[in-house]
Amino acid sequence: MFFYEALSWSTILMWFAVFGGLILLNELGRANKWTGIALFIALPVVLSFVLWPKTAGPGTSMNDWFHWAKVYSALAGCIGFMAIRFIPQCEKSKFAMAFPPLILGINILEAVTRDFQCFGIKEVAGVVQSVGGIPTLGGPWNIMNGVAGILNIVTLTGWMGIKAGKGKSRDMLWPDQLWFWIVAYDLWNFAYTYNCLSSHSFYCGLALLLSCTVPAFLVKKGAWLQHRASTLAIWCMFAMTYPAFVDASKFAVKSTNDPTALFIVSAAALAANLGVLAFEIRTIAKTKRNPIKEELYTELAAYRKVIAADE
Repeated sequence: MFFYEALSWSTILMWFAVFGGLILLNELGRANKWTGIALFIALPVVLSFVLWPKTAGPGTSMNDWFHWAKVYSALAGCIGFMAIRFIPQCEKSKFAMAFPPLILGINILEAVTRDFQCFGIKEVAGVVQSVGGIPTLGGPWNIMNGVAGILNIVTLTGWMGIKAGKGKSRDMLWPDQLWFWIVAYDLWNFAYTYNCLSSHSFYCGLALLLSCTVPAFLVKKGAWLQHRASTLAIWCMFAMTYPAFVDASKFAVKSTNDPTALFIVSAAALAANLGVLAFEIRTIAKTKRNPIKEELYTELAAYRKVIAADE
């Protein structure tokens, strides 16, 4: 394959198992506050003291600042979103409503920082260097994708419209976070995983991203960020507990680290995020709305579908 080395039937089947497992655990976590507490508070507390110091310690591909920061920032998002969903005072607080875009922005900036760091990693004597056990080839694609990530933050709009839904699970809804922003995010995040986590990206890029995007389109519209935080936290907890799965097991899938492939995915991410920025600027000019203080896309059919699905 162009992007990855040859796939076996076992790796293809495992991809679907990971994809399906993330969706099922996400549904379990969003079922009610007690399942959420068990999955995103109780379980990681136990893992933090019992397993991760060993499984994600020295000598593993998880033993760096990024993976530890990622798992806890994802869990912080899950806990904060549960507070908005189940604590009435939080839902009514403007400060609490600033938390979702803040934690999302921090999460994106973590990856942008990593992309910029990886820019300087070059081949030595024709050999791709290993960073934390992951083959990494730096180049202009890292800068392109870092810029795409910054644009992804700039195009966050309408966070003052975030609210808890009316259904039994009281999902956290962000009606202004529509499909075109989600697609641009997915392209950027996949390019990031492909650039900086090459041998992990078959799962933490493709399977993980689709496991939150599919529910956002087909299960609960408007709750993409909640789905994203939950599936990301679940994947990070699994990867921290069993890093050999993506590093050395028979299901591991290696990237080709082809410069052309790296350039293509980052160029697609940059183009998509530039497109979303252009559409945002056009909409602001047309409606005269402030994307920070009010929702921007209320006239779009996609926005109305999110509202209608919660009535």
